[in-house]
Amino acid sequence: GLWIAIDLSSIALSAGAFMLSAAVYLLGIKKLQPVARTAVFGCLIGYSMACMCLLMDIGRPDRLWHGFVYWNIHSPLWEVTMCVGLYFTVLALEVIPIVGQSDLIQSRWPNLGNRMEGIHKLAPFLALAGLSFSMLHQSSLGATYGVLKARPFWYKPSLAVLFMASAIVGGLAMTVLVSKIAGRVSKNVTVRDDLLDMVSKFIGWALVIYLYMRFWDFMGAEYTYMPGRSEAFHMLVSGPMAMNFWGGEIILGIIVPMIILLSSRLRQDERLHMLALFLVVGGLVAYRWDTNMVGQLVLLADLTQGTTASYTSYVPSLIEIMVGAGVVAYGALAVTLGIRYLRVVDHSGVEELAPQVEEFAPARQPSLAGD
Repeated sequence: GLWIAIDLSSIALSAGAFMLSAAVYLLGIKKLQPVARTAVFGCLIGYSMACMCLLMDIGRPDRLWHGFVYWNIHSPLWEVTMCVGLYFTVLALEVIPIVGQSDLIQSRWPNLGNRMEGIHKLAPFLALAGLSFSMLHQSSLGATYGVLKARPFWYKPSLAVLFMASAIVGGLAMTVLVSKIAGRVSKNVTVRDDLLDMVSKFIGWALVIYLYMRFWDFMGAEYTYMPGRSEAFHMLVSGPMAMNFWGGEIILGIIVPMIILLSSRLRQDERLHMLALFLVVGGLVAYRWDTNMVGQLVLLADLTQGTTASYTSYVPSLIEIMVGAGVVAYGALAVTLGIRYLRVVDHSGVEELAPQVEEFAPARQPSLAGD
């Protein structure tokens, strides 16, 4: 229920790290490195939030290590477990240089800080490993749902692709949104709007592709009748979940921000820009909630007259709400501390690079001419 929805959402909203790290270290778009720095730190926090939810959800937190020791290679959930554990390790290694550059470490333990910064030399290899592990488990999350034949609404191969596409869109939007909020509320944060605008434009085009994929997945569910799947589909589009689906996921979560982010004029309005990013993040949460819950709210029963479907309802318990609120609060606090003390949102290095080049070039030209 609620815990798994938070788990799926926090992991999806952390997907900006592997996209931006791949862009910087594998595609060579070096000017996005400050944005990737923000994404990597936010990704580490997002995955730790997911692990907190899972610790509660499995009921026996002391047995969490069983998934890493007792392998069930035939289960996509085992692949998710291994990839999350390995990717969390990669993220920790990518964040160590950020911690080493902090004022606290540099002032008290400069030698330790320099050694921690030295891990940055491994950034290209970590980016490649992170891209592999993250893509594997983001898609395997959808595949874990898609192989459950007992839940007809989930039982389809498209979930793996949709989970990956929605994570890319939501993860990038979360990174840009956090950067923009930090630039507005903190005096010590330097943000370059042109970098964030470039990423936002990419998000807009990614939303077009995601809407196309979501549309055909939506239409495919109505093409034929299947007990359980058709009932869940109608519950989603015209039943109790319809407002969340049409309003929160499709219109506000995809169409409205897509229009804003693809328009240069609308993106220049800071309030509209931030609103669009917030809507993308909210739309991703709505999608993960819809997918997770609708598949469980329709129950199948084999009776003498055939397979029949019945509906049930779900209201999170108090302990679910309190734990969920605590996990979200932890994430907000951790990101806030990272912005304040680790400078995870800092684009000043890129901004200072251009003046240095301009000052250097005139000094070289006369000497070359004289020679």
